[in-house]
Amino acid sequence: MSLDEVQDVRAADSDVPDSPPAPSRPGGWAALRPLLLRMHFYAGLLTAPLLFLAAATGLLYAGSWQAEKILYSDQLTVARVGGHALPLSAQVEAAKTAAPQGKVVSVAPAPEADATTRVVMEDPGLEEGETLTVFVDPYTAGVRGQLTTAGDALPLRAWLSEFHSSLQLGEFGRNYSELAASWLWVIALGGLALWIGRRRSRRALLVLPDRKATGRRKTLSWHGAVGLWAAVGLVALSATGLTWSKYAGENIGRLQDGLGGATPSVSAKLSAGAGADGSDEHAGHVMTEGMEMPPPAPTADVGIDRAVEAARAAGVTEYLQVTLPAGGKGYVIKEKDKQVPVHLDSVAVDPADGRVMDELRFADYPLLAQLTRFGIDLHMGLTFGLANQLALAALAVAVMSMVVWGYRMWWLRRPTKERKLLAGRAQPRGAWRKLPVTVVLPLAAATAVVGWFVPLFGISLVAFLAVDVLLGFAAARRAKAAL
Repeated sequence: MSLDEVQDVRAADSDVPDSPPAPSRPGGWAALRPLLLRMHFYAGLLTAPLLFLAAATGLLYAGSWQAEKILYSDQLTVARVGGHALPLSAQVEAAKTAAPQGKVVSVAPAPEADATTRVVMEDPGLEEGETLTVFVDPYTAGVRGQLTTAGDALPLRAWLSEFHSSLQLGEFGRNYSELAASWLWVIALGGLALWIGRRRSRRALLVLPDRKATGRRKTLSWHGAVGLWAAVGLVALSATGLTWSKYAGENIGRLQDGLGGATPSVSAKLSAGAGADGSDEHAGHVMTEGMEMPPPAPTADVGIDRAVEAARAAGVTEYLQVTLPAGGKGYVIKEKDKQVPVHLDSVAVDPADGRVMDELRFADYPLLAQLTRFGIDLHMGLTFGLANQLALAALAVAVMSMVVWGYRMWWLRRPTKERKLLAGRAQPRGAWRKLPVTVVLPLAAATAVVGWFVPLFGISLVAFLAVDVLLGFAAARRAKAAL
């Protein structure tokens, strides 16, 4: 290490000291800052590998939207645009002929002139959650290809989505992504407070890296400035990511339902006393040997073309998905255009006569349900299309960079004379004892509530504290033995 670097490490930051601010600073912040430093240090140190993985896999997922357009262009687009589209019923029949083993469950009519129609089927040979999608040219009814899909995700994006959420490790792997999301907002907000609370010679250094700095000061400058710009996005990613999680997600769902913000759905249930053709076919639930059986499928069907016509007449027109009648329910026709301005209205159509049984407009969703929808779609890169995906990619790169800078600062803080230490020390223990009771009690209560609501955060925090206490006891015993 050069003399300049040694001086940088020892000084740590001449104009931005790592020690608590001078007594002239507010007493509350002067007492709270050491605790935030210790929390940010350990939380970042121990969860950074998880955050790096989540960011790296998220970066891949952000690029999957454009990649699948290239990789699956043959299936997604028609060979030649021209003439009028054939009836959907003819396109569905072509898909059935191409995949006779499948059972059609939904159809997505071609949303654009050069796009194919997607006929989604259940296939007994596929895994749970997977479907077979047949891509049909709407002008010729020629089949352009077949792919195994998950929801509306094609194979590449479906694989990357699972990789991002669980590293392809199933239920065990899902805990990694939930743990990362549970700590991301804590680290982001803690780091933001520490960065804003620092004293600096120029105000511009709050938002821009210090290009004149060297060594650790330079790394800290980049870490803090990039973190400042990324903080809002990181907190949003953490919050929306937790909605998919197993443990925190259940609590979020219950809270949303309790506040009247549950996402509504259109009612497609057929009348219980009559079949789809109007006759008394016991369409309601029937009992067989003491067991309740689902209602039978409709006995009359006006067809998918009439059902779509009824939906379009009701104003449901953009990027449609048609779920076919089954289990005592009629057609459900939904809009799936999630880009701003969104088109997410839906209707239910009676297969007996093509009558619209129920309508649901996105404008009528509860506010919480609308915000949840926007948040999830932003997280997935849908709301603003390519711009949204580029923003997600930038956030992912920012997280990975801050992880690398954070570990580099830890390395540069190591004492140069104590070669047995391979990295820098953390903020000294006992910072919480310096906090006023009026701060400690609300802080402890808020942490307990958050730990209960976000269980993996609470469990890991207790584990961190337990290890820290044990290390403290061990250090005290060594110090006492050395006397």
